[in-house]
Amino acid sequence: MAKKPKKQQSGGTPATVALTAAGVAYTLHSYDHDPSHPSYGEEAAEAMGVSPERVFKTLVADVDGTLTVAVVPVAGQLDLKALASAVGGKRAAMADPALAERTTGYVRGGISPLGQRKRLPTVLDASAPAHATICVSAGRRGLEVELSPADLASLTEAVVAPIGRA
Repeated sequence: MAKKPKKQQSGGTPATVALTAAGVAYTLHSYDHDPSHPSYGEEAAEAMGVSPERVFKTLVADVDGTLTVAVVPVAGQLDLKALASAVGGKRAAMADPALAERTTGYVRGGISPLGQRKRLPTVLDASAPAHATICVSAGRRGLEVELSPADLASLTEAVVAPIGRA
């Protein structure tokens, strides 16, 4: 009896499927995830040998009752007030992790801004366009996708705004 191939063997996550379907150029970077590392994003930057300013983390926040995706450099933090302002809201707080996982279809540390189960409003930090390419989660821990910030913004219909802080 033939074994079914594992979906992950080819790196086929909803994020990479979405990128391929859109015909967007991207590069996958895979590394062995260390569950004891204190920061998923910093671990990715170290493992890939990429500056933390070019590796972006995907965070899910609740802005006035609406789940919203924030994509910011792992080298900094999310400014919740700036995020709320970027989407015309008043207040923002980090979303419940279980709700973020259920809504996006990804696990914490592997949430990608691409290929989410439910498309959420997305804000990309204004520092992203300064780089030719940036890296974001490809949909699982230990897998990053490198692509142009313009392609990421276009595919996610992101607002680009200064939402990160050092």
